[in-house]
Amino acid sequence: MVFKEQTFHGLEPEMEIEIANRATVESAVANALAIAGGIDASDVEVTMENNQIVLSGTVGTVGEIERATAVAKAVEGVHAVQNRILLGGSPLDGPH
Repeated sequence: MVFKEQTFHGLEPEMEIEIANRATVESAVANALAIAGGIDASDVEVTMENNQIVLSGTVGTVGEIERATAVAKAVEGVHAVQNRILLGGSPLDGPH
């Protein structure tokens, strides 16, 4: 049995390349958020939809929401950021 390299009209499929690029950018943004000061991004999820980074989840302050957007925009390969992060936290936390 002979296996041929997968092609589409003689061209290499682009789907796998796009997925790899998307995963690389998502990972880079998640890492940047994890090491950035001024934000606890442990409950923030990073995905890419329609060539833009989407941030979702919860943080403790409005400042952290704004900081997350700024950090994500600074990552190489990010062209647009949609921030869906909400204020969260336990009601037992109270003011600090």
